[in-house]
Amino acid sequence: MGSQLRVGEVLRSAQNRNPEIAVIDGYPNIHHVTASDHLAQIQLSKGINPIAKVKTPGGQRRPAILIRSSLWKAGSAETPWHDVFDLDNGHISYFGDQRVDHAVPVGSTQGNALLLEAFAEHAAPTAERRAQAVPLLVFAAVSRNKTPKGYVEFCGVAIIEGLEQIEQRAKGRPFPNYRYDLAVLDLSPEDDRLDWAWIEARGNPGLRTDDALAHAPHAWREWVEHGHAALPRVRRQTNDAAPGRATPRHAGGGDRELPGLFPVPRSSYDTESPLPGPTEPLQQMTAGVLMDRLGSLQVHQNNGRPSRHKPLAMLWAVSRIANGQPRLAPWRQFRDEVGGLLAEFGLPESSTTPEYPFRHLKTSGLWDLNGLPPEHSAKPHAATFDRLNPRAGLTGQVANLLSDPFVRTQAIAVLRETYLADVDQHALMERLGLAGYESASGVPDDIEDREGEAGPAARRTAMLSRIVRDTELAARVKLLHGDRCQVCSLQLSTRFSTYSEAAHIRGLGRPHNGPDKLSNLLVLCPNHHVQFDALAIYVDNDDTVRMTTDDTPIGQLRRHSAHQINEAHLRYHRALCGRDHE
Repeated sequence: MGSQLRVGEVLRSAQNRNPEIAVIDGYPNIHHVTASDHLAQIQLSKGINPIAKVKTPGGQRRPAILIRSSLWKAGSAETPWHDVFDLDNGHISYFGDQRVDHAVPVGSTQGNALLLEAFAEHAAPTAERRAQAVPLLVFAAVSRNKTPKGYVEFCGVAIIEGLEQIEQRAKGRPFPNYRYDLAVLDLSPEDDRLDWAWIEARGNPGLRTDDALAHAPHAWREWVEHGHAALPRVRRQTNDAAPGRATPRHAGGGDRELPGLFPVPRSSYDTESPLPGPTEPLQQMTAGVLMDRLGSLQVHQNNGRPSRHKPLAMLWAVSRIANGQPRLAPWRQFRDEVGGLLAEFGLPESSTTPEYPFRHLKTSGLWDLNGLPPEHSAKPHAATFDRLNPRAGLTGQVANLLSDPFVRTQAIAVLRETYLADVDQHALMERLGLAGYESASGVPDDIEDREGEAGPAARRTAMLSRIVRDTELAARVKLLHGDRCQVCSLQLSTRFSTYSEAAHIRGLGRPHNGPDKLSNLLVLCPNHHVQFDALAIYVDNDDTVRMTTDDTPIGQLRRHSAHQINEAHLRYHRALCGRDHE
């Protein structure tokens, strides 16, 4: 029917699925917009909704998978996860459909199985195979007409650029699930619109893949041709709100209209705070906004040096999210733990006053303080806090963003680079339970066992969980590059051969948990391997290798056609270095 989906447009997804009805309750009927001569009627009843595969001249092809994120249900028993939408930077963290009460193996539920199959297609090494790959059409449930049900906002077209098997908790019990990193593609050449004719063409059994591809958006065709290397060019990015994107407004009669990008869910980090009331303004918080605010905390100067009170308290709060603790903590716990950090890592000439960041981090817009009566808020004292024991910590939106390991890595790097560069990083990260963030390699699983051994006499039998590295993979990538460093082209000569080292871009150790795959490897000389692991050098968007201290270029990353590097891993390493500019 030639209909189009517009990014930011809210559509009615009603029980009345009559495609002849164009508008329902003042909103376009999604079943009218997506009506097709070739496809069965779409479904949005679940989080992950596939359109059935069709047999085509080039083999079976799935027209699309429709993703619906119900952020209103986040943190509930039905939906214990928290999807993170950062559309301004073209990134979504989306959780699979495994639940705590599922007895089947992780990855075998219908939704996870579909997305794992899609990931294999999206990771295909050739353009021919990527042309067959299924596009993900992402929608977010929004509230309209005094109800949170029956309305969705179209967020765009996405591919899966990475995934991670994680452990989540619900009903007090852990369970495994998958978290998918989605890259949202730029539709600006199409005026932020998706022509449904493309999905119809993909579902037309008489069309070859190349013919269907001709209907695809420009960004999708670029990705098909060049793979993940094209993502920096075709990922959705915007400095301002996209045209037509829903913004907070208050309808007559107190009907609260929430923005589709960030409906505020009840967070699992705080079971006490209700959703904002009808008169409370809602603030859009994205990963970009979060990094900007973390990098511009208002800190006092002490003898010309910035105070570490707020940065240390903020880093402590981030560590609570990383370690699965509630985002809000009572004053007495904050006093003891942050006070200890200030005594150990604060400026020598500074006093240990945890009450200062406990109260004044409110000015950052990232911090909640509950349980302090208004009459005590102007000039709070430690004695008042001791008596009332209020609670403070990161806001629910910030905590939700930081549940994404990539965003958390960025936040930790910003705080360390901006305020704490001259602190013993290893000691600080160990103290906060963030060991591994100070290096690209991370912490091996068996570090606790090895640290306890002292000399050859120390022996004991133990069950260990160790990372198993693929030595054949390392040998293969070094052979491809002829044992030449991809940074400086040095080939070290030995007595009988040559030598180089295979470096993992996203470390295998905790907390990075990177994959042992060819796409996560670089061939480096020993010097640049040490510098890469120690976060002294990084690879920029244009493959320029730079020093982290001052961004001085030292070389250009050499590529090999048979060695496809996952750009998401390079971006993760940049985030560790505090140098992610995408």
